[in-house]
Amino acid sequence: QVQLVESGGGLVQAGDSLTLSCAASGRTFSNHAMGWFRQAPGKEREFVAAMRWSAGMTYYSDSVKGRFTISRDNAKNTVDLQMNNLKPEDTAVYFCAAKYVRPLYSVSEFYSNYEHWGQGTQVTVSS
Repeated sequence: QVQLVESGGGLVQAGDSLTLSCAASGRTFSNHAMGWFRQAPGKEREFVAAMRWSAGMTYYSDSVKGRFTISRDNAKNTVDLQMNNLKPEDTAVYFCAAKYVRPLYSVSEFYSNYEHWGQGTQVTVSS
């Protein structure tokens, strides 16, 4: 059974940095896409960043590109989201997600239709 557990959320000021971590367990994730999504109050959940566990390609939404970095820690079996220069509009519940992707995958597969989700962690950025 796949389990994804997020941690690292909190209350920070605009311009600060924060790192979220997603502990993944229950299977081997080498053929999986690992993604971060967020949902602000009153808004739909939106894509933030993703990567394939076994490869180095990363994908970002335009709103976070250049400020956020997704990476994996093989020793800890986690997928982390380093968030720099945080803005009040980054305030949301952040979710970790995973899905199987074929070896000959399409880039578009990384942006939606994830199978497994964590419970979320709150990030609040004050101005």
